[in-house]
Amino acid sequence: MFVLGSLLCSRAGTIEQLIGFRALQGFGASMLNPVALSIIANAFPNPKARARAVGTWGAVAGLSLGIGPLIGGALTETIGWRSIFWINLPIGITAALLAAHFVPESKAARARAFDPVGQMLILIGLATLTSGVIEGPHEGWGSRLILGLFITAGVALLAFVVYEPRRSDPLLDLRFFRSVPFSSATVLALCAFSCFAGFLFLNALYLQQVRGFSPFHTGLFTLPLAITMLVASPLSGRLVGNYGTRPSLVASGVGFLLSALMLTRLTQQTSVGWLLAVYALFGVGLGMVNAAITNSAVAGMPLSQAGVAAAVASTSRQVGAAIGVAVSGTVVAVSHANGTDFTSATHPIWWLMTTCGAAVLVIGFASNTVWAKASTERVTHLFEEPH
Repeated sequence: MFVLGSLLCSRAGTIEQLIGFRALQGFGASMLNPVALSIIANAFPNPKARARAVGTWGAVAGLSLGIGPLIGGALTETIGWRSIFWINLPIGITAALLAAHFVPESKAARARAFDPVGQMLILIGLATLTSGVIEGPHEGWGSRLILGLFITAGVALLAFVVYEPRRSDPLLDLRFFRSVPFSSATVLALCAFSCFAGFLFLNALYLQQVRGFSPFHTGLFTLPLAITMLVASPLSGRLVGNYGTRPSLVASGVGFLLSALMLTRLTQQTSVGWLLAVYALFGVGLGMVNAAITNSAVAGMPLSQAGVAAAVASTSRQVGAAIGVAVSGTVVAVSHANGTDFTSATHPIWWLMTTCGAAVLVIGFASNTVWAKASTERVTHLFEEPH
């Protein structure tokens, strides 16, 4: 699906076609991310080994994060924008062949039934919420359309909470959230990846539109982020395996907090050295948090639920990324429309990210208390398979 979507994107003749084919590409990608972490969760049942494996996975993600914008910028400047989709074809085909040959099959003893109603409620809730945030500045926050979108989102998500406990095979078993570490992992994923998506989105615009850098040079600025993430991710995996999630979450919170605080002083003449230091610190925050998120989500759950727990954590990452871009774009658009220059218009977002960094620090301590660990033990018994 991802390869087919990429191929069609490269052949798009209109912006409407490109958006539609991007949706198809995203449909394929949405099945890749949760499954990747589910494979790790099932292939490494030992918590220490699993934490290190997630650290390695995060390091590879950091490497791709640095290489992607760099290669994308070079291809865009030399061959054209369509080439950024062509490069996905051999990579996607190779990945599919390697997965078929090397990845062992892992599944629960009993197949779970599909939950189309739950899926539709989640889809409606998230789509209308994101649309309302994005379109609010254009339509007016008090307009019928925006109010209707927010009301629809609230009703859909409330209906989901009421409907899911009534199913024998729910899309999302809400009993998971009785575990404080699992709930913490969900909040951490939302905070970290909404910051990440908003960070990349606004910085790409700042570097190209305000500072006048080319796409290739903009990609170069992501290298410090990728390098620190490449170093921090395996280190975080070892720390989580040996000492639990607290050291990694403290380091992550400090990285997010300092980088966001530094960006609150962003101007049109901010030095390149200052920017590179910001990106490096942000890479520390992102690299240190990944292993902690997955370990908190999976730890304490029976093996039959490990894949679902990892998938929920991964889905929270994607939801956070979507909301991060929507909120960042909306806040900046509103400020910019009122006459504020782009750079100053980003400052409220950096303060919001500073708050998220502080939240990661607090969660790092709260999710490692005796009370939190006891909640996980109680939830584990709910999912134990009968002998």
